[in-house]
Amino acid sequence: MKSSFSLYGMVYGISALLSALLPVNAASASDFEITPYIGQMYSTDILGSSDSTEISVSDDPHLGIAIAWQATNQGQGQILINAVNHDFVSDLDQQKHSIDIIYAHFSGVAQFKQQNYSTTVALGVGGAYFNADNGSSLYPSITTALGTRYEFSRNLALVTEIRLYASLTDEDDDILCRSDTCIASFDGALWLDSAISVGIAYRF
Repeated sequence: MKSSFSLYGMVYGISALLSALLPVNAASASDFEITPYIGQMYSTDILGSSDSTEISVSDDPHLGIAIAWQATNQGQGQILINAVNHDFVSDLDQQKHSIDIIYAHFSGVAQFKQQNYSTTVALGVGGAYFNADNGSSLYPSITTALGTRYEFSRNLALVTEIRLYASLTDEDDDILCRSDTCIASFDGALWLDSAISVGIAYRF
């Protein structure tokens, strides 16, 4: 319960910070850009059916897309959607099962520019939609990222980043259960995914 209040407090604080940094009317006079991403995502483990054995969750490719606008000279507003399919083998039936996750976040991106090269720091709040073999749930989520940006021209840039997602899951959720039998369970209240990504940003 304590971790739940802590994450909700963080979500509220990040929302207030983003609202202050990114005026809602800034997009009307700003350049927009779209960035498709591809990369690799690494997940935390889950617990087996006995609640004592950790089960490894696969590391998998992910696909994402970001829509951003230049809110200030050194900052962007961004809507980021990322999707990944994780697999694990249950210790109960020795079968492979999947957990599909779609992340959707609103972020503020600070840009520290040096001519055509920039270092970026992002902080965002949103949700994570988990779809497993036996159900689905939507959880609150936050994300942070450190990246680089190299502009080939005013309209085209190469983007790289390392990103962390933290989602508030429910240990008692039954999306990993069938009837009264659970093939696995979440290991704690936080689900963590980390990602290494590369993308091409096109400004219009």
